[in-house]
Amino acid sequence: MRIAPFALERFYERWEFRTELMLSSSDCESRAVAELLALEPDAERHLLELRLGYTEVPGSEELRTAIAARYEHIEPGDVLTLAAAEEGIFVACHGLLEAGDHAVIEGPCYGSALELARSTGASVSVWQRRHEDGWAHDLDELERLLRPQTKLIYINSPHNPTGMQMPARVFDRVLELAGEGDVVLLSDEVYRGLEHDPSARLAAACDRYHRAISLGTVSKAYGLPGLRIGWLASRDAQLIERVKDVKLYTTICSSAPSELLVALAVRHTEELIAASRELVLSNLPVLDSFLERRRELFAWVRPAAGPVGFPRVERDIDVHAWCEQLAAQANVLLLPGSVYGQPRHVRLGFGRANLPEAVARLDRYLEHL
Repeated sequence: MRIAPFALERFYERWEFRTELMLSSSDCESRAVAELLALEPDAERHLLELRLGYTEVPGSEELRTAIAARYEHIEPGDVLTLAAAEEGIFVACHGLLEAGDHAVIEGPCYGSALELARSTGASVSVWQRRHEDGWAHDLDELERLLRPQTKLIYINSPHNPTGMQMPARVFDRVLELAGEGDVVLLSDEVYRGLEHDPSARLAAACDRYHRAISLGTVSKAYGLPGLRIGWLASRDAQLIERVKDVKLYTTICSSAPSELLVALAVRHTEELIAASRELVLSNLPVLDSFLERRRELFAWVRPAAGPVGFPRVERDIDVHAWCEQLAAQANVLLLPGSVYGQPRHVRLGFGRANLPEAVARLDRYLEHL
């Protein structure tokens, strides 16, 4: 197995914790442990009395029960918990793909989905969406990409980095195509619940198709990335067992305190995600105003879901180098689109409470260019 360097995380490794203002974060404002413990009367006592032994491989019964309750047709035994969504992508790719197989990955995408699929030796095609088309999905292109050897389709909605929401009619057709070929559908749903219009929310793929695997986490919409817990959910027990075989070579089991705190958070999903969504929606007009003032520099398709957007830079510059210059000189961090294979773009994140301050500083910096 040979894995290409993870360009996005390498960039963040260098800049994320040495730059004062993050204007590219893909998660929402983080929470303190005290906020979670305040959700239930006995939560603090349960945490302090917790024994720090090994945990169950699939995750605690308490945690899997809380997660299963977020779906319509999922039972606790249909859930495999993981060390965040990144491990979910790894174990899914390496549990379900091998040399000679074919996978279709929706693009642009978080780099690990593409590179981990490639690292299995499988042939990989990108179902590419484009800025000039409003990031629309071309279903005809998807049909052309499918082959008899196709074993997996990866989709992501709400979408990172564009902030687009897959239309219901597109989702329905993807499910049909997967079913016609008996193809596994890996549906990355880590931003589910952050649709700007809640009526546009899609059903979880695992509730619609028996060979779908839904990927979830508390890192993004819940604002709890430090707990490092994600999960895969599927009604196909064989798929869960195959990816579990890989997990036994990675983390084996999760942190006991994290499992307890995540179970607590997931039982209060509506409250926590509603607060994140409120912050996202209050920040978006700040970005709207900024991008309108700077329309000579940026052009974007306005996001419809989640806390990120992906404007195109309209000047003929090295965007990656410009983002590094901005971080070094203004202490504001944008993510260059080159890490998504889109060198003319930047990712903006608007799920943090200090977004107005970050935008104001970027605006002042641009005044002196």
